Amino acid sequence: MYDWSNSVYNLVINTSIFPIYYTAVTANETAGDTVSFFGFEFINSVLYSYAISLSYLLSALILPLLSGIADYTGKKKKYLKFFTTLGSIACMGMFFFTADSLEWGIICVVLASLGYSSGLVFYDAYLPEIAPAHMTDRISGRGYSFGYIGSAILLIISLVLITFYDTIGFPDKGMATRTVFLIVGVWWIGFAQIPFKNLPSNVFNRKPTGRIFLNGYLELKKVFLELKELPNIKKYLVSFFFFNMGVQTIMLLATLFGTKELNLGSSQLIPVILIIQFVAIGGALLFARISERKGNIFSLGVMITIWIGICFFAYTITSVNEFYVVAVLVGLVMGGIQALSRATFSKLIPENAINHASYFSFFDVLFHLSVVLGTFSYGFIEQLTGSMRNSTLALASYFVIGFIFLIFVKMPRTKHATT
Repeated sequence: MYDWSNSVYNLVINTSIFPIYYTAVTANETAGDTVSFFGFEFINSVLYSYAISLSYLLSALILPLLSGIADYTGKKKKYLKFFTTLGSIACMGMFFFTADSLEWGIICVVLASLGYSSGLVFYDAYLPEIAPAHMTDRISGRGYSFGYIGSAILLIISLVLITFYDTIGFPDKGMATRTVFLIVGVWWIGFAQIPFKNLPSNVFNRKPTGRIFLNGYLELKKVFLELKELPNIKKYLVSFFFFNMGVQTIMLLATLFGTKELNLGSSQLIPVILIIQFVAIGGALLFARISERKGNIFSLGVMITIWIGICFFAYTITSVNEFYVVAVLVGLVMGGIQALSRATFSKLIPENAINHASYFSFFDVLFHLSVVLGTFSYGFIEQLTGSMRNSTLALASYFVIGFIFLIFVKMPRTKHATT
């Protein structure tokens, strides 16, 4: 249910309605797609890429220590609540973002993204504690499927509000769109109360004795030293860093690609996004089953190969129908690779480990850094070359590097459940 609650932010804000709204309010006849942000001029899509990069960089800087503190004190849920609240309130704040308040809008984007991305480390850390080992892949996949279903439902509701804004009583489409941002924030924090109520607190009965910051650091240091003696986790983390760089960048910026490179309007983009969501539901469950039969490394390798093909195909597309083909392929592997990525890491954690937040902090810090470098390089290459198409070739190279490291990872033969 936490996937159900927070995935609406990823779909409606990161992927679909907000990028379209952002492009519309930041474009004008005199300056084109150039905007002024605190006196500095940027291309609107480049500024958005940099804002996402900044949020994930901030998250990467603060999460390691906080995860160590969470492990030492046994208060993962407390930090999960904090970042959920931060993200949802910032999302509601986007209601006040108009063409005259660009700075406010970008600040809300950074804080909402920070809340979304930072909460994931404490959420993911629950997986090895509540999922039996033989069901880890399936439960992780089911979580993503719930997220895709919930976010698709809210996206459809949002589209009704925006499309029939005058019938519903909104003065204009902009007001209806900004109301959607408000609804997303309420949905996020509202449904999050279900896992907040039911997830266990302090699973291992940790009893802090003081000096929380120091002991939090020592907790993190302990895990870091353990990681140095775990070659399979190290190789997997390097692989994950590179292929996730490509996955997340495509998910975050695909809508802008369709808008700028193919001149697609919202009436053409939104169906594509819905296609991706519904295909991703089946994709997450499909590859979870494949991994149970063929193994995690095999399943991940197949998906990375498909992602490489997507990048090269995206470089050449010129029509809406071709964009739809890309959408179906992205949906097929999007849910599967995300669900299986965290499930695979969960299986690689030593059986006797109790510092799950600290372990997942390394996983999620690399997740965040990969988004920083991925979105930044995507925007930077576009700024240098004047085309997003060239950026897709860089993403293909990230997938190739990730695949090379992945083939050297060996999964443990057995992994007992931690309940």
